[in-house]
Amino acid sequence: MDLWFTEKQTENYGITMKIKRTMVHEQTDFQELAMIETEEWGNMLVLDGMVMTTVKDEFVYHEMITHPALFTHPNPKHVLVVGGGDGGVIREVLKHPKVKKAVLVDIDGKVIEYSKQYLPSIAGKLDDPRVEVIVNDGFMHIHDHKNTYDVILADTTEPVGPAVNLFTRGFYQGIYESLKDEGIFVAQTDNPWFKADLIQSVNRDVKEVFPLVRVYGANIPTYPSGLWTFTMGSKKHDPLAVDENAIPEMDTKYYSPRVHKAAFVLPKFVEDLTK
Repeated sequence: MDLWFTEKQTENYGITMKIKRTMVHEQTDFQELAMIETEEWGNMLVLDGMVMTTVKDEFVYHEMITHPALFTHPNPKHVLVVGGGDGGVIREVLKHPKVKKAVLVDIDGKVIEYSKQYLPSIAGKLDDPRVEVIVNDGFMHIHDHKNTYDVILADTTEPVGPAVNLFTRGFYQGIYESLKDEGIFVAQTDNPWFKADLIQSVNRDVKEVFPLVRVYGANIPTYPSGLWTFTMGSKKHDPLAVDENAIPEMDTKYYSPRVHKAAFVLPKFVEDLTK
């Protein structure tokens, strides 16, 4: 008998994939968590019925939430990842030799535990000596650490459950205060086909806090619509001012020096959401 997993992305649309088996399915203290082995995408993490990451296409999201900011900041020594318990963003952060310390704060320790077990190619750097893993509320961590970080990356789920507070103006204000004078932050801001209102509201809120805001995109096939956006807030440095010839080639599959600026060229209907 064929088994299929379907993520219902709207009331009238979903994405479905054939599965081999379910390794984990439980209700944690914060969310419904599943680890599923799929035929097409390999092992997959699902939270509250939504695909978070898969072994096959995870590199796009993790590279693109990380490298544009870290190559824009001139000296990113201290980096905070809020959420991101699967470890993919941490893996990409550690590719930058200037990083002295990377802190991961995820509210759900079960995500970290099962990612290490079932997603080793993604979570394999969580035990690196430069990494500190904290199981706690990222909102409160930022509140308690003023003027601490050079770069903050908000690798969150959609604004449901424990992530609701991570899509508010108060969160962005807290991030601003937690960043040093040249600080930069990036948040994933969903897709423009089904969540245009979210992109607009985040853009508006971040602009009220940061003097420079840029939105950019990437193609992630297992995420709703495949077209995904990220919003960057910066205190001083503009990603579009970065000399692509100064960006070294590194071990990536999606991000490159040319993609760095190209990602900020948005389709007009997406660009209109950021005005």
